[in-house]
Amino acid sequence: MNVSQKNIDNLNAVIDIEVTKADYEGNVDKSLRSYRQKANIPGFRKGMVPLGMIKKMFGKSVMAEEINKLVSEQLLNYIRENKLNILGEPLPSETQQSIDFDTQSDFTFTFDIALAPEIDVTLTKEDCIDYYQLKIDDEMVQKQVEALTSRYGSHEKVDVAGEKDMIKGKSVELDEAGQVKEGGIVVENTVISPAYIKNEAEKAKFAGVKVGDKVIYNPAASCDGNETELAAMLHISKDAVADAKGDFEMEITEITTFKPAELNQQLFDNVFGAGKVTNEEEFNAKVREMIAGQLATESDYKFSIDARAAVEKKVGEVVLPEAFLKRWMLATQEGKTSESIEEEFPKMKPELVWHLIKEQIVKNFEIKVGEDDLMEMAKAVTKAQFAQYGMMNIPEDILENYSKDMIKNKDSVRSLIDRATESKISKTIKDAVTLNVIESSVEDFYKKFENQ
Repeated sequence: MNVSQKNIDNLNAVIDIEVTKADYEGNVDKSLRSYRQKANIPGFRKGMVPLGMIKKMFGKSVMAEEINKLVSEQLLNYIRENKLNILGEPLPSETQQSIDFDTQSDFTFTFDIALAPEIDVTLTKEDCIDYYQLKIDDEMVQKQVEALTSRYGSHEKVDVAGEKDMIKGKSVELDEAGQVKEGGIVVENTVISPAYIKNEAEKAKFAGVKVGDKVIYNPAASCDGNETELAAMLHISKDAVADAKGDFEMEITEITTFKPAELNQQLFDNVFGAGKVTNEEEFNAKVREMIAGQLATESDYKFSIDARAAVEKKVGEVVLPEAFLKRWMLATQEGKTSESIEEEFPKMKPELVWHLIKEQIVKNFEIKVGEDDLMEMAKAVTKAQFAQYGMMNIPEDILENYSKDMIKNKDSVRSLIDRATESKISKTIKDAVTLNVIESSVEDFYKKFENQ
């Protein structure tokens, strides 16, 4: 068997695989004998079918199968052994001569391959990239403290309602004379918060009400006639709201108010763990540290965007084997047409080029992702997921178990490897270049994303 490569240009090549009868006949004979042992053919006991009959019945298909298997193995081995950096997958060449398994015993299979372009990625301290350092002021700390006290607050029953309190009671529909309407709507558990009543006159009716009071109000007016809100308030369908525009009487049965958590040891422990913060000054400092960590993530994200732009500019134009790639996409992506690929390729090209640049950075700087990196990334992802639900202080053993479960999942592992690699690439660029550190307010910083 002979495998040879001919380069058409820097980006395209052809691989020829010459197969002779001696290369495959042993495997074909072995497969046919295996067929004979398993074949169930009427008139013969299992395993006793004459080999000549098996060859006549299955010889050509088995030969084709074994040759295709052999060719695939040789093609992949050649690519691996010669360390060819190819794009996509090999495709049967458009110049492939016809193959006839009935008449031929020797064959030549030809494959087109696309070679990845050579990319020079050199990063030095002469390269300068902006890095935004976000300023944290006392107002930001105070807002975060208020958010935490609210998150760990509680609802308490009170006797007199305030504007932001939740008022519960039984509402009954009244007729035009102000009497309970016969067969009218009755809502056993009405819930109203004056803060959300849109009509000021209706809102005023609930100011300072007490448990046991009765209030005559108009639900339709309170929500400015919004049918969805009215249906939800009265527990009726939207089709029925047209007949529910009159007054209701509500008897107040319960008033609850939300009370933010106090700045005490219980809050400190809930947010940051037992004993890690013991007074308000330490709490504020820890909150500032928390904000700094969150903003650092934002700064790093902005840096990754700017770093990509800077590296792409330095690398310059990267020429791709576009004709081959379009042909490969058409052959491998179900439902695609030549027209749709022509339309989509310009949008895909920048991401493919950036992928190749990242591969070169990984190679140049010998970036590797190990088990420790995976665990670190899994913990970071887990922490972020818990934080979305207000759970800031996760015990280490729980964090460890969640992260281990994540690493057991193949799909999760692929995602973690990608994220860890991206993080290392960004850090590598950051360490290799000179950072132009720019202090910025959070407000000005986020404005920079408006046009990106």
